[in-house]
Amino acid sequence: MKLFGHRLTASAAFGAVVVSLFMAISLFTPWLAPYAESASVGGTWDEPSVKMIFGADQIGRDMLTRMMYGSRMTIGVALAITALSFLIGILTGLVSAVVGGWVDIFFTRLVDVMLSIPSLIFALIILGVFGSSIPVLILTIAVLDSTRVFRLSRALGMNLTVMEYVEAARLRGEGLWWVITREILPNARAPLVSEFGLRFCFNFLFIAGLSFLGLGIQPPYADLGGMVRENAAAINFGMMAPIYPATAIALLTVSVNLVVDWMLSIDARPSGAQAEL
Repeated sequence: MKLFGHRLTASAAFGAVVVSLFMAISLFTPWLAPYAESASVGGTWDEPSVKMIFGADQIGRDMLTRMMYGSRMTIGVALAITALSFLIGILTGLVSAVVGGWVDIFFTRLVDVMLSIPSLIFALIILGVFGSSIPVLILTIAVLDSTRVFRLSRALGMNLTVMEYVEAARLRGEGLWWVITREILPNARAPLVSEFGLRFCFNFLFIAGLSFLGLGIQPPYADLGGMVRENAAAINFGMMAPIYPATAIALLTVSVNLVVDWMLSIDARPSGAQAEL
């Protein structure tokens, strides 16, 4: 099995299959789910049966259906947060590296101030003031997460701005946008793509954690972290209801990390010419 022209290891292949399965289920949930998202079709914490493979939740909703919709919501929000954080972080980081001077000082000091406050506390304050609507959730976590992307982008940009091809572009009179998009960004693509996977995992877990605390995605929407919290009491009765969404969270996180580790390993391999030397 190959990806990006390279053969996958066994662990990476497992991760890629699991991630692909989660993505496919998330995309086609409305057509694959056996019941409506909020439909009550059984009793409280009914045992698994032919009718409900994973049983029912605390108010009789099908666990499989809720997990499918919960995966769709949590993955979708995590992807939106990661994409927005990378847009903000890469833009500000590379501009700081290329322009330098007071622009670099301003963005760097601003990021230092934001990093000095623990992310969870910062998020709890913002969400407590402005509420936990999905747009506020996405914007808040994306801004917080962009500080990490900024640091990586700035470090990559600082290393690449001194390269000869960047200096040649500047001497040709190319503008800032050209230098960033045509010269620096393509050469920083590999570490940024790997970082995207890692930041997605962090955001996925962060959203699940906020939902478990009651400040993440709010009802009637399903999400995996909220499902663990809502069904936590079932553990006292020896039932598996909260274990299923917790397992889904762990499985997706581990699988993404397996793929990211493989991508980092192929980025670190020497090229054919270097290997021969």
